[in-house]
Amino acid sequence: MKEARLLGLNIHAITIDEAVDVIARFVAEKTPRQGVFLNAGKFAEIDRNPPLKRAIGQADLRLADGQPLLWAGRLLGARIPERVAGIDLMHRLMAEGKGRGWRFFFFGASPEVLEKTVAICRERYGIAVAGFQHGYYRPEEEAAVAEKIRDSGADILFVAMGSPKKELFMDRHVRMMNVPFTMGVGGSFDVVAGLVRRSPRWMQRMGLEWFYRMMQEPGRLWRRYLFGNLHFIRRVAACFFRRCDCCGDGR
Repeated sequence: MKEARLLGLNIHAITIDEAVDVIARFVAEKTPRQGVFLNAGKFAEIDRNPPLKRAIGQADLRLADGQPLLWAGRLLGARIPERVAGIDLMHRLMAEGKGRGWRFFFFGASPEVLEKTVAICRERYGIAVAGFQHGYYRPEEEAAVAEKIRDSGADILFVAMGSPKKELFMDRHVRMMNVPFTMGVGGSFDVVAGLVRRSPRWMQRMGLEWFYRMMQEPGRLWRRYLFGNLHFIRRVAACFFRRCDCCGDGR
């Protein structure tokens, strides 16, 4: 797969159609792989959390889920063809899933949101659900949760947690769970269940989806988005003016 190097991190420079094809190959090969999604705020988390940086760097599929990454890439010579949002890829995989016989496991969110999400996805796509598990568990229960996922025989696992919790969970357990493809989907279950509205397409194209999301929960999200986005802008500006070697087209 073609890669682009942005601010010291290799991102797979592929379209959502290509991502579906890659994941289909992963599922057919039956070797556990994992996918992560990057946005502007994630770079701030990476810079202050070495275990998260390592987990993302070791992921088998690293995709740009944020329009600002595409803009920064054009400025810095790291060409990324399109944004691949986690929630969009999740829906695409379920749309493919029935015809391919894939079995899905849903992990995360509250019990109520999880059950509603599973019911909606079953009705909309006619998928086979291998199992589901809410995200409210004690640390000492984590190994048992991973074993439950392993025993389900799922082909694809959606992990609906915040960052860095989901990336670190996947990094710790991806091999043991033995699911052909595991991907973090953040708050996607809340969107599917109708608790959170997704921004209009024009705001997504303008890179303002974060702002629309923040306006729905300003008290909880304003600090994360404000400081995360400012950190990303500073990193991009520093790379542009110094002409450093942390950006560019990869293989």
